[in-house]
Amino acid sequence: MDEPGTLAALTPGDAGEVLTLQRAAFVTEAQAHRDLHLPPLTQTLADLHAELGEQCCHGWGFREAGRLVACVRAHLSGDTAELARLVVAPDRQWRGIGTRLLLATEDLLPPQVRTIGLFTGQDSHANLQLYRRHGYRQTHTNQAGTYLLVHLAKGRPRRPGGFSSRLGCS
Repeated sequence: MDEPGTLAALTPGDAGEVLTLQRAAFVTEAQAHRDLHLPPLTQTLADLHAELGEQCCHGWGFREAGRLVACVRAHLSGDTAELARLVVAPDRQWRGIGTRLLLATEDLLPPQVRTIGLFTGQDSHANLQLYRRHGYRQTHTNQAGTYLLVHLAKGRPRRPGGFSSRLGCS
């Protein structure tokens, strides 16, 4: 596995790069679900800029040689965090970056978070496998056009030393 460069918090100033990465990564999801109007593909730069500026939104990204190659956002509400749009650049997929970002995100969430939720499309088989492998369990589904969104959740793990401390987190 290639080691990613650095992990850092996202700011509203990263919105353009995040949007570019998000759109590149979600094309295959749109094809798998036969829906080119997925919200990650239609989100505007202004909306993403505002989202990254919200106090309840925490985002992190991996950079390699200055390039944003993976990112995720977590929306906090009480003791729950909802992970959103964990994406890896198409040319950097299948190298363990998504797994490392998922685990680092779990470690970086504020201490009050006890439950972590997320969702993905029913035909996102690799995503479902990744999430289940790391302890996420299906809680429910809901209809999204012609396919189902699969919602998963897990209790917040506590790893000694924190996974993120080994990733050069800034």
